[in-house]
Amino acid sequence: MSLFGGIRAAVSGLFSQSQSLGMIGDNIANVNTVGFKAVRPRFSTLVTASGSETLHSPGGVQSNVLREIDQQGLLEAADSSTDIAISGDGFFPVNSNATATGEFLFTRAGSFRADEDGNLVNAAGFFLLGFQVTNQIPQQTNVLSQLQVVNIANQSAAPSATSTVDIGANLQASAATGATFDLSVPLLDQQGTSHTFTLTFTKAATPANTWDLTGTLTGADFVATGGTIAAGANVSGATAAPLATITFDAAGLLSSVALPAAPTTNATPTGSADGFTFTVDYDQDAGPTFPDRVDVTIDFGTVGSATGLTQFEGAFTPNFITQNGRQFGSITGVSVGDDGIVTAVFDNGESRTISQVPVVTFTNPNGLTEKSGNVFEETVNSGTATIKIANTGGAGIIAASSLEASTVDLADEFTRMIITQRAFSANTRVITTGDEMLDELVRIVR
Repeated sequence: MSLFGGIRAAVSGLFSQSQSLGMIGDNIANVNTVGFKAVRPRFSTLVTASGSETLHSPGGVQSNVLREIDQQGLLEAADSSTDIAISGDGFFPVNSNATATGEFLFTRAGSFRADEDGNLVNAAGFFLLGFQVTNQIPQQTNVLSQLQVVNIANQSAAPSATSTVDIGANLQASAATGATFDLSVPLLDQQGTSHTFTLTFTKAATPANTWDLTGTLTGADFVATGGTIAAGANVSGATAAPLATITFDAAGLLSSVALPAAPTTNATPTGSADGFTFTVDYDQDAGPTFPDRVDVTIDFGTVGSATGLTQFEGAFTPNFITQNGRQFGSITGVSVGDDGIVTAVFDNGESRTISQVPVVTFTNPNGLTEKSGNVFEETVNSGTATIKIANTGGAGIIAASSLEASTVDLADEFTRMIITQRAFSANTRVITTGDEMLDELVRIVR
């Protein structure tokens, strides 16, 4: 009868409203959980077929869970460079263990920190995955099992020898014949050891606006003519004759860098109009092999311009000396680009690509299954995971030093809580009223 049906409908209402309150409580509990997606109740009717159009058979209500996984949370600034967020669609791929052989899951919670082994792991203990990198080139793939855990430990920058030097300086135009100006240039060998190459510019008598260049190299030798050194022959790192002759035009701009017709015994430069190249033997050995020899090119700027060496009236002024050699470097920090490229920065000025974090998208992200730790699992309803580069193919942009806030709105949750409480109370009144009516029905026979 409808009386019992009404009570059962009210019972289903109590159950559904209690489910709603549970969702509200879960949302409020995770109001500060990074990347948390609010859960909403979705009610639908239960209809019982009646025998007649003039009679109503109560059915009640049932509640379903609506997970707003695709809702974008507010991006907030973070202090750590390894805190990352996604602006747009997609998830970070993570794994349950550091060897990437566990369960592959997906998350929007990007609060990653390095563990004791240097692996990037979030607050729930899931490890961030990225493309493998070969020769600083990410090896992009569409297969989850080919991703590897992003690791920032054991990173160092090997030293590299100096091979190019760019020099900019002004030589005093009114300097007297024979006047000299010294310029010290640091050269690094293959082990990162610094050697001082002192360039001496001497004002020549003729022709006008001409300077002779000689050099002294400490702790290393210029290589002799022909490229070989006889035993005991490399006794000095100083040039006795000019390495080159530098000429300026009447406006004081670089005109030419001319090499001597007969190179000095321990210097064999080969050059161009605006510089020259010579070979350095750093360990000053006699051979027969010379693995430590390095060709060094000195560039004085562009002929006819003021980009390097100049001869203007004024004091001798070194403007810049830049060389491409690097000492050994230790990692000082990590940065993440909006394309997911993870770059290690070293104290010797070098930077290196160590990984690239992809963005994984789904046809129906709301069809993912939620698991503990603010992660999601692929299901039939979600569709297959598609690995993409950030900001391509509909994938979102990766924001470095940012975190995605929870999508929970406290004001909305408190409002829903009031409505849920009133609905629950109203359903209890239906049960109470039904009980009173049944009591009246029983009294008929008394």
